[in-house]
Amino acid sequence: MFERILIANRGEIACRVMRTARSLGIEVVAVYSDADRGAAHVALADRAVWIGGAAPAESYLRGEAIIAAALETGAEAIHPGYGFLSENPDFVEAVEAAGLAFIGPSASAIRAMGLKDAAKVLMEKAGVPVVPGYHGANQDPEHLAGAAEAIGYPVLIKAVAGGGGKGMRLVERPEQFSEALESAQGEARTAFGNAAVLIEKYIQKPRHIEVQVFGDGRKAVHLFERDCSLQRRHQKVIEEAPAPGMTPEVRAAMGQAAVRAAEAIGYAGAGTVEFIVDGSDGLRTDRFWFMEMNTRLQVEHPVTEAITGVDLVEWQLRVAAGEGLPARQEDLTINGHAFEARLYAEDVPKGFLPATGRLSHLAFPGMARADSGVRAGDEISPWYDPMIAKVITHGPTRAVALRRLAAALEGTEVAGTVTNLGFLGALARHAGFAAGEVDTGLIARDIEALVVAPVAGPREVALAALAGLDLLGDTLPDAGFVLWSPLEREVRLIHGNEEIAVRLVTLGADAHDLRVGDAVVVARRVDGRWRLDGQPAPGVAVDGNLITVFARYGLSFDLVDPLAREGAAGGDATLIEAPMPGLVKAVYATPGQAVVKGDRLAVLEAMKMEHSLLAARDGVVAEVLVSAGDQVSAGAALVRLEEESA
Repeated sequence: MFERILIANRGEIACRVMRTARSLGIEVVAVYSDADRGAAHVALADRAVWIGGAAPAESYLRGEAIIAAALETGAEAIHPGYGFLSENPDFVEAVEAAGLAFIGPSASAIRAMGLKDAAKVLMEKAGVPVVPGYHGANQDPEHLAGAAEAIGYPVLIKAVAGGGGKGMRLVERPEQFSEALESAQGEARTAFGNAAVLIEKYIQKPRHIEVQVFGDGRKAVHLFERDCSLQRRHQKVIEEAPAPGMTPEVRAAMGQAAVRAAEAIGYAGAGTVEFIVDGSDGLRTDRFWFMEMNTRLQVEHPVTEAITGVDLVEWQLRVAAGEGLPARQEDLTINGHAFEARLYAEDVPKGFLPATGRLSHLAFPGMARADSGVRAGDEISPWYDPMIAKVITHGPTRAVALRRLAAALEGTEVAGTVTNLGFLGALARHAGFAAGEVDTGLIARDIEALVVAPVAGPREVALAALAGLDLLGDTLPDAGFVLWSPLEREVRLIHGNEEIAVRLVTLGADAHDLRVGDAVVVARRVDGRWRLDGQPAPGVAVDGNLITVFARYGLSFDLVDPLAREGAAGGDATLIEAPMPGLVKAVYATPGQAVVKGDRLAVLEAMKMEHSLLAARDGVVAEVLVSAGDQVSAGAALVRLEEESA
């Protein structure tokens, strides 16, 4: 077994590989870019080496820098993870030429499966069923159109070097073919530098079922199937194992076909053989076809680990170190059912746009396995995939595993960036999905119902108001004002595009009444736990003026700063005053400085919150009357602007 390995990747998969390596007593070297200096995988490693700039082309795609880091640190092998260089045969050859082991398949195996058209020809020779289509070298538009006619519409145009849905077009009628072909070729040329396409029969009710295979370069076994049909724009969202509706006969046929595919190319390590399945008449032995082979570990491998009890990364390390297959086919069995949901930083209402931001809070319930490469306080970088975590659940039956997934998603807490958590929760609760009605078109058919933004109720609004005023702790701010009558105040919050007014009546450190619209919410702390109208209050996180209530997959509120409004609104626009007692935290204005309306001139801390005091008009700063650290009373002058000329 290896003593030290280098992981040529980042984020979740780097952390995942490290955990298994550490359990085997193997030291781990991480590599990192400028953007990842403080990343979780760097902190988890025994050693870490900087390899370049934030852009992947300047760091994680620089094979020579990664190999140099391995040699410098005395690593004996390189694990590629997935993505980046994991399926680059030139990198594999360079690793081996440097005297290092590559923890994965050979360069020849990767090349054999690298182009979809050549792979399909190879699979046909190996006796693996292939979707009816044209996979030839002739790329003349008329020839391709004739092939489509011969196959029969609808057909799918696919880039031979494609992935992730790029260079793929559905064509339902002959008159659409020419335009679709030109579009697919253009996209393929831009994305992959290869405009070649293949033509396939389009399956009307397709399911995406893949088989996990594992080889030692001579023989292979399969670890059963995963269903990845729940997709959006060809991107997997929720995966499960085993596939719903699978029969022993179809499982055996698919498993044997996958093993033939792996053995045909002398495959070593973990790989996935993907099949397209016609689910219109149940699962049948004559209705599945080879789609492609991923010559690496897959993102969704945890569901296979959950139902088989196998650590696939451990198997990778053992085989790469020279061992044979760790198990025989007859030794492998299925135990229960598992699901994986991919949690991303993305803005679902805006078309699932990738998002960035600092994760001010991140927590997962104990009932689920959560594979993540980020922690609270980390930034979601614009340079890489915005995955936050994979949430995995297991149960004795599909129904139990799915209920556990739904509960785990409800219990997941994320603050600081928008996510697809609510979308995942809606899918986990989808009646059709629960009934096993799984195909790749499910999300598109029900997309409007799945992306409905959750609406905050009076209790969530009330809790956000209490949190924003720092009234959920053990001490009561401004308790000295509560002498003979309750303290009343108004709080304003923005949720979505709506501004909400909350009238708060403080009765004591453990008691508040809050009016939200026509509703009155009774907040009481009982035995150290806050209750709203007698119900336990959900968790909450506060990051500046951003408040996240962990209900309905996370409800975000912005606390409206009344002091900033007052400073920018009427009154004497020449003099910026403190509207209440407080501590001057910072001063940004300097005498003679030209300012415009809305510029931040100072920050005042009052009621345990920081408030920006803004210029109420354009002008020039005449004098600054306070310094940072000064304690000021209500009405104290902080900054004076020069008088406006008549």
